[in-house]
Amino acid sequence: MKNINTKKFLHILLLFNLIILYGCAGQLSRVLPSKRIKTFTNPIISAPSFDPWMIYHKGFYYYCYSTGRSIYISETRHFTDIAKAKPVQIWSAYSRGSWTDNVWAPELHFIKGKWYIYFTADDGKNENHRMCVLESKTRNPSGAYIEKGQLNTQGWAIDGTVLEKDDGSLYFIWSGWANEIDEKQNIYIAPMKNPYTISGPRVLIATPDQPWEQKGHLICEAPQVLKNKGRIFIVYSASASWTKDYCLGLLINRKGDVLNSDSWEKVGPVFEKTDKVWGVGHCCFVKSPNNKEDWIIYHSKSKEEDGWDDRNVCAQPFKWNKKGLPEFSSPIPPAVPLPIPSEKRKMFIRD
Repeated sequence: MKNINTKKFLHILLLFNLIILYGCAGQLSRVLPSKRIKTFTNPIISAPSFDPWMIYHKGFYYYCYSTGRSIYISETRHFTDIAKAKPVQIWSAYSRGSWTDNVWAPELHFIKGKWYIYFTADDGKNENHRMCVLESKTRNPSGAYIEKGQLNTQGWAIDGTVLEKDDGSLYFIWSGWANEIDEKQNIYIAPMKNPYTISGPRVLIATPDQPWEQKGHLICEAPQVLKNKGRIFIVYSASASWTKDYCLGLLINRKGDVLNSDSWEKVGPVFEKTDKVWGVGHCCFVKSPNNKEDWIIYHSKSKEEDGWDDRNVCAQPFKWNKKGLPEFSSPIPPAVPLPIPSEKRKMFIRD
């Protein structure tokens, strides 16, 4: 056997190593994010901000919010840039009457070809809080609205939202008192004959009977509908919103009949405080622009002390587990870079 020339052997060995290294680099370029990937950090809206509601429609995100007596809508193509969008005032409370103060948690919904805004207001007395409805005059969500009146929730009500099933049937879901005394807040549901009329008695589907729903006060509020592969969920907020223990619970519809209280199973908490983020709650959900990612929008406190003025609006993606249930993980601390929601392009760019 002839000896191999040393120099030729070293050349072959170097070439072999380069081939391996190039192959590994190619693999990494397909797995690791490019340095050019765009990121954002929470919060997307700084304090004081609260009760976020956002909806995606025909290429735009619409953010609907209240300042206490007025309702505004902001429009943007990228919800992580919502703080830069110019708000449009949609409605303001009256100086007299039952809709004069404490305008809370407005939600913008597109139902059967029209826009509707659901919000709660009172006459300055909390015990008189009721749900109110506005209907758009045009297809423009930031256009003119008319007042459709007050919903018959059979008493005190806040944080109303709408469930539209695949068959087109409508249901109103809200947080209310069992009677005229503020002992606790429950979650109720009732059928609707149209977007501004409740057509049947309310049905109790959640009451604060768990320790994690009883911090500061007995509260189940801010219900939000979440759908996945034909299944219906309600994510709601639990405990007092002014405390560090505000958190999210989950109602799972097991039997299909949303008006049957036995159809709902409670799980929780599914999203709660950490040692860096407190008071996480009152959420809503949107898809990324390419419709492939699920995102939760929520408010959280930046201090452990009780209060409302330190609440920020934040956003982060979430996944679905093998059982088809949402997994929200833990709230991500402020200033941690996150990839922007995936657009109609590849999220990772190869160099």
